[in-house]
Amino acid sequence: MVTAHIAEIYFRAWKKASGDFLETIESSCVQDLMQNAIFLHRSSPVYAKVRKIVSYFHSRKGCEKVDKMLSNLYKPILWKALSAPNFEVRANATLLFTEAFPVLDIENSNKSTDEAIQKQLDTVMVLLDDPHPTVRSNAILGVCKILAKYWELLPAAIITDFLKKLVMELAFDSSSPDVRCSVFKCLIIVLDNSLSHPILEKLLQTLKYSLHDNSEKVRVAFLDMLIKVKAVRAAKFWSVCSMDHLLARLAIDSLSVSKRIVDLLFKSFFPVDESDKEWCSRCITLIQMNPAAARKFYTHTHKHTAPTNIIKLMLAIRRVLNSCFQTQDDLSEINDSNKENSAAEPLMGKDRAVVSGLLEVVVILWRSVEKNLKQNEEAKKYMFAKFGNAISKYFHAFEDERCSVPLIQMASLMPPAAVPTFSCGVLSRLRKMESGVTPANFTQLLDCMCSWGRAADVLELVTDWLSEALPQQPEKGNMKRKKVQIMEKIESKPDLALDYLEYLFTHSSTRKKVLDLDQRKLTQLHKVLENWRSVLFSHLSSNADDKSPSVEIALKVFTYHGRLGAHLQQKSPEGREYLLSLENVAAWIAEEVLPFLTSNRDGEEEEEEGGEKSAPLAAQITESFLTLCRDVLLVGLGDEAFKGLILHLCSLTLLSETGYLCIPAVLLILKEVADSYSPEDKQEEEEGRKEEDATAVILGVVANIFQKIIELLARRLRKKPEEGRQLCQSAIPGLSNFLQVAQTWDKPPLSGVFSTLFAVIIVEIRHLLQKVTLPEEVVTPESVEDMPPLSSVLLSVILKLPSLTRSFLAEVSSSFESDAVFSSLSELAAVLHILSIIRHTGQCKASLKMAASSVQQQLHSHAATSTDIQRVIYESSVKTLNEILDL
Repeated sequence: MVTAHIAEIYFRAWKKASGDFLETIESSCVQDLMQNAIFLHRSSPVYAKVRKIVSYFHSRKGCEKVDKMLSNLYKPILWKALSAPNFEVRANATLLFTEAFPVLDIENSNKSTDEAIQKQLDTVMVLLDDPHPTVRSNAILGVCKILAKYWELLPAAIITDFLKKLVMELAFDSSSPDVRCSVFKCLIIVLDNSLSHPILEKLLQTLKYSLHDNSEKVRVAFLDMLIKVKAVRAAKFWSVCSMDHLLARLAIDSLSVSKRIVDLLFKSFFPVDESDKEWCSRCITLIQMNPAAARKFYTHTHKHTAPTNIIKLMLAIRRVLNSCFQTQDDLSEINDSNKENSAAEPLMGKDRAVVSGLLEVVVILWRSVEKNLKQNEEAKKYMFAKFGNAISKYFHAFEDERCSVPLIQMASLMPPAAVPTFSCGVLSRLRKMESGVTPANFTQLLDCMCSWGRAADVLELVTDWLSEALPQQPEKGNMKRKKVQIMEKIESKPDLALDYLEYLFTHSSTRKKVLDLDQRKLTQLHKVLENWRSVLFSHLSSNADDKSPSVEIALKVFTYHGRLGAHLQQKSPEGREYLLSLENVAAWIAEEVLPFLTSNRDGEEEEEEGGEKSAPLAAQITESFLTLCRDVLLVGLGDEAFKGLILHLCSLTLLSETGYLCIPAVLLILKEVADSYSPEDKQEEEEGRKEEDATAVILGVVANIFQKIIELLARRLRKKPEEGRQLCQSAIPGLSNFLQVAQTWDKPPLSGVFSTLFAVIIVEIRHLLQKVTLPEEVVTPESVEDMPPLSSVLLSVILKLPSLTRSFLAEVSSSFESDAVFSSLSELAAVLHILSIIRHTGQCKASLKMAASSVQQQLHSHAATSTDIQRVIYESSVKTLNEILDL
């Protein structure tokens, strides 16, 4: 708004000025603004404001004085800028030129004016072929504005040439999606001129495949253009892009695309002015054309029409569905609806695909108006009554699987009293479900139980199955005996129980229902899950018999015990009961599991084989628990005591002989622990000294564990190179995440992490250089692939992010500034090898030069070398140093 006022002040001052003052305003103000509008970077904060002021003068064209002023002031700058080497200058000039078009001196003769206009039109055509896509996009915008504004004045041949260029060439510009997008966005401007409709109606038909462009923004722009075509009645949109193509894209595309297709097709498949019978008929047609598109279409319907119309459509669909199974006994109840739907029934017949599609539509529509129904009790009761009466018949009439899924979903939207026959049998169906079935067989049933407030029954079933599957059942008294006797004839299904738990805790809606249950039921399940540790240990110690549950099930139960404990801790954050439970598990792992991470070397052969089998399982148990603890820390549930205990477990794990297998999980723990503290906390006042000391202790442990991890990686690479490389690759994500947290600290102990990395890389490269025996073996690396294995991995992580690279280079510089002694030429050469690799990435040039300057001071002291190899290393180092300093 302020910019608009400033522009008006400039214009009024110019308009009233005369003589020398007018000349000063034009040369020092207006022309200066024009030049800045051309030469400013688009990222400049003042660019948009300058453009707005210049555009204000363009908007006053038509006045003799303004046209002459624009022509005189643009003459020395605009035409040169349109052919400037810099694409941004050309792009900015293109915007100004096309906005001010035609730039003419009205004192010229008619012939000269015509020649000038033709020359400018030719210039615009050349700009459409500019090598840079930004210039082409701006030229497209300019051309469309010119066509929309001057259509009546331009020759037909010129108009045709421009439109063919846009529609038949630039709309298919494979080099730039931005250019293709600009064509469709800017054609909307042309469509505002009704004179363009006849020619565009023919040309736009060549664009039909743009709906399937691989760029989403191009598809969005194309659909926006189609919506405009429909709005201005320029053409029938289905003649530009066929209905089959639109529906195919609706079925599979993203929200931004699909909602535009629905906007385009809404009146075709939901004509609000027609009867609900017609709505239903078109719904059937849409399902027959493309069922997936129908589901998407009705998902967006509530955004385009009132809830009342949606409910009317649902009731109309109900009448059509009823007509599929009505007998003579039913005629008295809905005789009128039979007459009403006589036209719809032949469309559907007994086609189960259409029936299932209609049922799916009802469920989708019901969910879209569920909030509205809750606010209107009378309407809700009416819907429950209408569909409650029919749904039991639907279950009998439509028994195939495709119909049963939406029917169960529909039942879940109603109270159990509305569907008594079905609701009474859901728990029994869940109990009789076979182990190993796909989730699709039970997820809808679980949704029903939770929506009806019967999640407790499911939880009880899960608890019973898991209790009965345990090898030994502790006696719990008469009540438990009765429960066991009831379930005695039914096989326990621990794997299915875990599948149920997985679904219940993975989805937020069902998880909330479960966690809102009585605490005693949740605690009972938690205790049963805890009892399964004995099964897991029997497999670990190779004492499990044939009747014991499988190790896979035991490991999953172990994981769910921890997950449930974390959920319950979040539910009751005021206490530590469930954190204490996790701490007990950590203690159990330390005492019972970690010993199996050490190979059994002095036992019998059978015991050794058992130990070899147990070590991977022990690693799995430890890694799954550490991953769970990472999640607990991630959501902020872990206190200081918990962090300390888990870090202690990490240390013990890494000290085990095969503890290196858990390095990726340990890195995740380190990242979350470090991330739970803020570097700013170190700046608190003296009263927080004790907390700061505790923080320093925890972070000191983190830094020590990280150093141990680097040592283990180096050791595995030395002992078993191939296994070590695989281990390093698996550790890369954790390393990257941890270093991103560590680089935010500029004080000990985490600031020492980069010092550790620097030292390890230097040692490895120095060792490699010391083994060089021939001068030709001295080669300066150009990429991380040329480095030793561990250095290659560490540098690849560091160089992924500029922030990590800067922190690493700061550590290099500080190492020299702190008088650290790099006594050997090999160490300095190793530093320069690192800097050479960073140089080839093109990152952090200023920090790189600073680090190189630090090396330079010590490198010259090694000019007098004793051997030929050292002379070659020195000369190579000097050459690398000079290349870096010359950047």
